Order: sequence, then structure tokens, then C-alpha cells
Amino acid sequence: MARISLELVPRTEAGLINELQMAESKLSMIDIINIPDLLSCELRGPDGAVAAKKYFPSVIPHIRAMDIDLERPLPMADYLRKNNIKEVLVIQGDPPQDMTHTFYPTESIDVIWKFKKEMPDIKVYAGIDQYRGSMRQEQYRIRRKLQAGANGFFTQPFFDMRFLEMYADMLHGLDVYWGITPVLSDNSKSYWEQKNNVVFPREFEIGMDWSVKFGRQVIEFAGQYNENVYLMPIKADFLAYVTGVLSD
Repeated sequence: MARISLELVPRTEAGLINELQMAESKLSMIDIINIPDLLSCELRGPDGAVAAKKYFPSVIPHIRAMDIDLERPLPMADYLRKNNIKEVLVIQGDPPQDMTHTFYPTESIDVIWKFKKEMPDIKVYAGIDQYRGSMRQEQYRIRRKLQAGANGFFTQPFFDMRFLEMYADMLHGLDVYWGITPVLSDNSKSYWEQKNNVVFPREFEIGMDWSVKFGRQVIEFAGQYNENVYLMPIKADFLAYVTGVLSD
């Protein structure tokens, strides 16, 4: 397998540091920490990444495209350079609930291009949302992001190996992190179905057991083809989930 990335949500600084310390001491197989950029959290993506860098050398903060004014220099450029952060993941982002937060009609493709122009030393990843439309439509978006300068991709979580293998065939030769996440409640399942258009396979079951079993299938696939994996525990016990997925 190439690299394994773990997403930790920076809801509070103290909570993030506690999780980072646990990950550092108990999860030696983790190569990268991904930090999402959520307006509801105490720390933003780059700030959480700086905290994570004290425990893991490789960190990837998420950057919300809609927060970027294309008429001005990247606002986080000096901060990223100062803290030696070499990788970012550019996502579109969701509009803020609090309309006092300024946002722009900027698309992720524009921000990828802007990073490559203003910070050419930064490795820029882009998102893949395999549920927002057809494979042909997503393939077109992927090509546009590659043309803008994207170095690699992180997918939304998969729940069906057949679907993952179809995307793996389409993305052959690219640097891709295959996403997986546990689904532990009816509300969580409904979230993925209603908001993200996920169609779960017939054999799917809510609970940690099925999620760990499926995660191991993805890990086996990744090991066979030297691919990357992106673990997104979200609200689950991340130690239980990660150790279950990555245990021999």
C-alpha cells in the first residue's frame, strides 16, 4: 500500500490534540492527517493542520474554494509556508449558515489553478464526488482539475467494492486516496442517502462490524494495487474503527 490518511475533525483544539496524541501513540500505520475546514469547528483547516504537524510530519488541511477571492493573493499562503505545510486538499465547501461569513462564487478548479500559480511548491489534491452525477460527468470534472494542476485526488467514501473498482479502472495511473467511513446509525445512513445520493449495496448493514469488514476489503485492494486509503471516522470511535480496519 502507498499511504494511509486519517481525517480528524478539529471541533475543539483540546479535543484535536487529544486525538492526535492517541493516534501518534497507537496508530503507527497512519502516514497522513487530514484536517477538514468546517465553519462550525473551533479550528479552521490550516490551524488544525499546524497543530497536527507537531505529531505527524505529513498533514493536509482542506481549503474551501468559496472562501477564496480570486482577485486577491491566497490568504493562507504565508501561514502555510511559515509552518512548512506542503500539501492541501481543495474542496468546494458548503455555503455558511451564518450569512455574516463572507464567501465567493469561486470554484475549486479556480483555486487549484491559483495554488499552482502562487504556490507551485505545494502539492494540491482535489476532491472526487462519485455520487453527484454520472461517471462521465465526474470524469470530465477530474480532467478539468488535472488541467488546472491537481496532483492527486481524495474521493468521497465508498460502500461498494464493485463501484470502487469501476472508478479505479477509470482513474488508473492517478494518485488517488480511496475514502471509507463507518455508518453506525439510521441517521447516518439517511444522511449519505439524502444529502450525498449514495445507493448502498444489498449486503450493506448498519454498524461497526460491517464497516470494518468493508474497510478491510478496501485495504486489501489498496495493498494489491499499491493504492492510497483515506479513513474518515467522522463521529465514530476512531481508534476502534482504524485498528479494526488495519489489523492483520
